[in-house]
Amino acid sequence: QVQLVESGGGLVQAGDSLRLSCAASGITFSAYIMGWFRQAPGKEREFVAGINWNGANTYYADAVKGRFTISRDNGKNTVDLQMNNLKPDDTAGYYCAAKSRWSGGTYYDMIAYPYWGQGTQVTVSS
Repeated sequence: QVQLVESGGGLVQAGDSLRLSCAASGITFSAYIMGWFRQAPGKEREFVAGINWNGANTYYADAVKGRFTISRDNGKNTVDLQMNNLKPDDTAGYYCAAKSRWSGGTYYDMIAYPYWGQGTQVTVSS
C-alpha cells in the first residue's frame, strides 16, 4: 500500500532552519507530483510547496517564497522541504502529499492529492 512518512520536525527558535523529509513507498515515485501542506491549530490545511515529477518545476505559497525550498530525489523516493528563516507563524503540522502526474487539479488544490502522510510538527518560538 502507499505510505508517505514525514520526518525532521521539531522545536526551533525564530530565524532557525529545519529540513523536513518525506519517504514514499508503494508508488512509482517518479510518476507522482509531490506537495507539502501545513495546518496550524484552529486553521484550515494550506498549501506550502509543490514539485513536479522530475523536479524541474516548483511552486510555493506566497508566505514561504524565498525562505522554503522543495526538492526531490527520485532515486531515493524522497521529497524534502528546506525551511530557512523560520517564523512563529510557520508553526504547524506539516504534511507530505502525492498525486499522479496525470491527475487533474492544481498543485495548490488539497483535494487533488489522494495520498497523505501522518504529518510532522514544526514549532517556532519567538
